[in-house]
Amino acid sequence: MRDLHFKDNFWNGEITSTAGYDAIIQHLNDGKRTCKEIEDFIKARAAIEEKYAKELLGLSKKVCGHNEMNTLKRSLDVFKLQTEQVSLSHLHLAQTMRDEAKKLEEFREKQKEARKKVEQQIDVLHKQKTTNYKKTMESKKTYEQKCRDKEEAEQAMNRSATTSNTKQQEKLYAKAQQAKQSAEEADRLYNQNVCALGKIREEWLNEHVKACEMFEKQEAERINTLRNVVWTHLNHLSQQCVTSDELYEEVRKSLEQCDIQEDIEHFINLRRTGDKPPAPIPYENFYTNQRTAPARQLPSISRRGPVPPPVNTGGDVTYSAIDEPGYSLIRY
Repeated sequence: MRDLHFKDNFWNGEITSTAGYDAIIQHLNDGKRTCKEIEDFIKARAAIEEKYAKELLGLSKKVCGHNEMNTLKRSLDVFKLQTEQVSLSHLHLAQTMRDEAKKLEEFREKQKEARKKVEQQIDVLHKQKTTNYKKTMESKKTYEQKCRDKEEAEQAMNRSATTSNTKQQEKLYAKAQQAKQSAEEADRLYNQNVCALGKIREEWLNEHVKACEMFEKQEAERINTLRNVVWTHLNHLSQQCVTSDELYEEVRKSLEQCDIQEDIEHFINLRRTGDKPPAPIPYENFYTNQRTAPARQLPSISRRGPVPPPVNTGGDVTYSAIDEPGYSLIRY
């Protein structure tokens, strides 16, 4: 089964519709919000670690066993010293977490600036496409009306050919010629607008494909970055508190099951809007039998299904299943 991609699944039959593009942008905005939420979470955890470290450091300075002597005194001195070292390690952990949050913030801002340029370009093309489409449809109506006026003028001239005087016939002939010229001018303008719309459409198609490829690349980077950020954050916590390693290992196991392509495909399956771009607007001659446009069907709306379980392929490494004797997450 071939991989699914943004550029093949977010089209719409209406040339002025932006439903597919809007679905992608909404998903990217949701992803950006997730980045900010995780960033705030790590900052808050860093503040907790710092507060705990400072209180623990103050506790280590308190008098403990001042009147003791010999081996018990030495043991109590070591106890206070190690308590102080633990507090300092928590201070270091808090700073490490702030560095993690800073990197995530920079990544989020970098993606935001890159998206901004592409979105501005696509928005301009959407406006041009919509404006040209309206202009083309208006010129089409004018063209059809001018053709009807021309036919009426010619029919009036033909009816009066045997019943009117020469002056009246000349007047009707002049009117018919003027109607003919107006119809030809309307025909030229309509055809010109159709060609202009075709060029705008082709430019928009190319830019839409490029934007989809760029957005999909950003989405893959975002998923991978968040996966790595959470993984690294948990590794720091595991190093700080080995006794909590079993709980953190469960989260790492879930992160091992993260599959970038599966996430992208799930979104596409959930929000896809179509796999075909809009057809070009044809030039329709007034005197040619026009084909009846096929009735458009509304896109089917399905209920959101359950989140699919992550798949662990045979080639993935399961870190929790390492059989090496003496293996430990903490290396001294």
